[in-house]
Amino acid sequence: MPEREDSVRLRHMLDHAREAVFLTQGKTRDDLETERLLNLGLVRLIEIVGEAATKVSGEMCSRHPEIPWTQIRGMRNRLIHGYDFVDFDILWKTVTEELPPLIDALEKIVSQ
Repeated sequence: MPEREDSVRLRHMLDHAREAVFLTQGKTRDDLETERLLNLGLVRLIEIVGEAATKVSGEMCSRHPEIPWTQIRGMRNRLIHGYDFVDFDILWKTVTEELPPLIDALEKIVSQ
């Protein structure tokens, strides 16, 4: 895969991760239970982050082991295939605790 395509996919991951974190500003975990658009939006954004990760070349993944590629792809698969049950505790933790360090790592890669 050309490096240009990898950079596009990394940018997609970064942009959608940022948007997910942005959606949680001023929100609480309990809001996921009552705000349908919030939980649908977060699920979709995490799906996109994971889908973009599946399209990043193996070479790029090998150069950046600081990115949890397997976990990102696994989360996407769980959300897509387990659409009938989404654990909001895991979703909230992913967005509020795991995405900020991912965003930092992706910003470093994208800026190179």
